[in-house]
Amino acid sequence: MNKKIPKGNSRLKNLDKSAEEIGMGGNLMPNITEEKYRKRMEKRKEVQTQRLKERNKEKGLIIINTGQGKGKTTAALGIGIRTLGHKHKVAIIQFIKGGWEPGESLALKIFGDKLKFHAFGEGFTWETQDRNKDIKLVKSSWEKALYYLKDPKYKLIILDEIIVAIKLGYIDEDEIIKGINLRPELTHVVLTGRGASEKLIGSADLVTEMKLIHHPFREQGVKAQEGIEY
Repeated sequence: MNKKIPKGNSRLKNLDKSAEEIGMGGNLMPNITEEKYRKRMEKRKEVQTQRLKERNKEKGLIIINTGQGKGKTTAALGIGIRTLGHKHKVAIIQFIKGGWEPGESLALKIFGDKLKFHAFGEGFTWETQDRNKDIKLVKSSWEKALYYLKDPKYKLIILDEIIVAIKLGYIDEDEIIKGINLRPELTHVVLTGRGASEKLIGSADLVTEMKLIHHPFREQGVKAQEGIEY
């Protein structure tokens, strides 16, 4: 399910290169006349139209949000809301979180049966202090995730913090990859959590790494706040 554009597809590469060379426009190119600017953007539109025409495939994507920065779950939830907006069904399974009811759980209740939200975890390792119990909870989470992954009625499955569960050794990475590939052809799946391995990254279609630049908890002693962290 992870076939990418062949490296030898020179036409697509040339179109991408042309788009990059022409640029985005705006005030990034201030030293040209308005007429030259208009013609340049006309050419950019032609190239962009062709780029979109050439890329006409549709497939279920494996999406990974990883990295040390904040926003991995938030970004996944954004995809979830967008999917719900198109009247598709979404399932969210939280693997580590669950010792509290986060704001997203409360807010998403308005979508009713279109959304299934499961938080099987009981919090971070320093809160649970019980590895065996944590492992059992992760296994239960994965069983529930497999149920939704195999169900063609669900367009999007979000596996929140599953990458952390893998990193902690609570579940086998190969088992996760194998299970994800059992999903229907047009089902999307999002995996979140810091520390994604090269193997997991290699199995994905879209990978974003959140980079930590500033964080108020570390730098200013600001506590976790409603709507920001939970």
